[in-house]
Amino acid sequence: MMRSLVVFLLLSGSSLGLSAQIQQLTLDRIFNSGDFRNESFGPAKWTDGGRAYTTLESSNQFRGKKDIIEYQAKSGEHSVLVAAEDLIPQNSDQPLTIKNYQWSPGKKYLMIYTNIERVWRDSTRGDYWVKNLDSGNLRQLGLGFPGSSLMFAKFSPDETRVAYVSGHNVYVENLETGQITALTNDGTDKIINGTFDWAYEEEFQIQDGFRWSPDGTRIAYWQLDASAIRDFLMINNTDSIYSYTIPVQYPKVGEDPSSCKIGVVNAMGGETTWIPVPGNPIQNYLPRMMWSPDSKNVLIQQIPRKQNTNRIWSYDVSDGSIKNIYTDKDDAWVRAINDWIWLNGGKEFSFLSEKSGWKHFYRVMADGSDEKQVTSGEFDVISITLIDDDNGYVYFIASPDNPTQRYLYRMKLNGSGSPQRLTPADQPGDHSYQIAPGAKYAFHTYSSANTPPVIDLVTLPAHKSVRIMAANQNYIDNVNGLDKNPIEFFKITTETGVDMDGYMILPTGFDKTKKYPVHFYVYGEPAGQTARDRWGGTRTLWHMMLAQQGYIVVTMDNRGSPSPKGRDWRKALYRNIGILNVEDQAMGAKEILKYDFVDDDRVSVWGWSGGGSMTLNLLFHHPEIYKTGMSIAPVGNQLLYDNIYQERYMGVPWETKEDFVRGSPVNHASKLEGNLLLIHGTGDDNVHYQNAEVVVNELIRHNKQFEMFSYPNRTHAIKEGKNTSRHLYGLLTKYLMEHVEPGGKARTELNRE
Repeated sequence: MMRSLVVFLLLSGSSLGLSAQIQQLTLDRIFNSGDFRNESFGPAKWTDGGRAYTTLESSNQFRGKKDIIEYQAKSGEHSVLVAAEDLIPQNSDQPLTIKNYQWSPGKKYLMIYTNIERVWRDSTRGDYWVKNLDSGNLRQLGLGFPGSSLMFAKFSPDETRVAYVSGHNVYVENLETGQITALTNDGTDKIINGTFDWAYEEEFQIQDGFRWSPDGTRIAYWQLDASAIRDFLMINNTDSIYSYTIPVQYPKVGEDPSSCKIGVVNAMGGETTWIPVPGNPIQNYLPRMMWSPDSKNVLIQQIPRKQNTNRIWSYDVSDGSIKNIYTDKDDAWVRAINDWIWLNGGKEFSFLSEKSGWKHFYRVMADGSDEKQVTSGEFDVISITLIDDDNGYVYFIASPDNPTQRYLYRMKLNGSGSPQRLTPADQPGDHSYQIAPGAKYAFHTYSSANTPPVIDLVTLPAHKSVRIMAANQNYIDNVNGLDKNPIEFFKITTETGVDMDGYMILPTGFDKTKKYPVHFYVYGEPAGQTARDRWGGTRTLWHMMLAQQGYIVVTMDNRGSPSPKGRDWRKALYRNIGILNVEDQAMGAKEILKYDFVDDDRVSVWGWSGGGSMTLNLLFHHPEIYKTGMSIAPVGNQLLYDNIYQERYMGVPWETKEDFVRGSPVNHASKLEGNLLLIHGTGDDNVHYQNAEVVVNELIRHNKQFEMFSYPNRTHAIKEGKNTSRHLYGLLTKYLMEHVEPGGKARTELNRE
């Protein structure tokens, strides 16, 4: 009776009193109360060479609308640069709703992005308006095109034109005359100009598919031919009387990707010149390109189907010649490099490589004839934050001593000296930065596993706080007021000699003489690290709620996770997803179960996406450890996922199919012994609902009882629609409490059981 009452209170949000309500978490409090809501800041844009910035603030005159305010970084003096009332179109009485904005290079024009529509994960389609700050004129770009159809609008370097994509074609519009010139006219659902198909966007994190030349005379753009890509059909059963299908161009493992090429066209219009990159355009990816500063060359990164080599090609626009100037290789996989820019007036470019065994920063001569390793040592450059060529520094994120944390460092571009840590030692946790040109100021976001984020403006290199941009004080006070134990980090070494980082939340009122159930949170693939010393939002609050009810919550990172622990750590997972990472997690769990206060008869596990796959594999392979599992949106069969991701980490299936089979949960479903809750959205364009169904079929075939819940038309995030997230976590909570009894038990009581 008492256990049912606890479940009811958690799910309903009912309270036993004000004091208890302040200290305790319920699902309604987490999702509906507003107690745990981040303060907004931005989007912020640096102006005046990094001495000032603009941001959005609520308008006093128009409810729900924004003014654009400009601040002097040093003094904090500010003024309204563009008021909401300045953004009222003709024949309207309401200002535009600003979703994002950009300044032209000379700040003569302001471009507003509004009326956005989602394309897969992100809202990359919408309407663009341009305001002339001299004349005050405000007008919409792309008149004549369908509403909310423009993508990636960008000013020309000379501020006279804007280029954008609509309907898979690239256009240039003159800002004075409004004349629109089509640079391509063959765009269709299959011929994709200036943007990308589903797989490129998802796995290479690239959406904007064209680049202005620095002199503004030409545009280089990607064209994908998806004619041979089969559509995966999702079905919508609820939004009309008759169901209908939603096609997704989705190349699964073993299927050919879209053919890809890059062309250069005069910005005034004309024929496209296609860059003659050697190699089969279907069996090679072209995930990155950039113009040289003098507009004479285009550099292109080319990665073959196996994704084990990154070749840099330099194309000469004037004579049409092309040559391979640089190559990076790995026995496992390489990634497309974002952090490459021109240095030293175009004589060199930057590059990141793991060739030394650690990810480090290199500067490469423009013709590839020589390179210099700038950073070195047994640590990883996690990401580049800013390359300040004028002052001779590269700013980067690293954490040489603690892979769960993130800090800002800088290093001289000539490679002399040692890296200098700029993040203060008294702020352990996770730090990110938006550094101004010239590197004198930065927007700094800081959080830890126990503290929600705070955003402030800091000076560099001294890292002195100038002013708080988003204090999140109410959020922080509400978290600090909870009845909880802090998240504590630990290291363990498994029987197989693997050192794993993790964290643990002990139950409220923890008594070390008792034994408690343990609930593992897992992911375990190259796309994410769970044991991070940063605030985890809703998931962290839910874990804290479970700890208040008497569960130990644990997460650990296995080999193959993107921890900054060197190339060998990360790439040990090559051809081993569903195999090595599963064993690491199980061996780590065995170490946790050795603690006197852990009840090894009450062990549960949950995860999402790759973590959903991990949950299934742990239940199937290690029923002696895991008694209950909750798997959300898992890849049931690796051969059903997209080719770019799965082939990168598992090899191409005509060479390594046995590895795909061994690592896929569906092939081990007959081993299920414990309790399983399987959850999936039927509108998941990423991990298709098909994955759940093949696992279900196999469980049925072996007469394995389980529970399943589907969310109609929800995507991989399972968040669309009113109350969806609240319902999902309610489902998880109810299932866990029904199958794994919470709370500490005396050891004598366990002995009697």
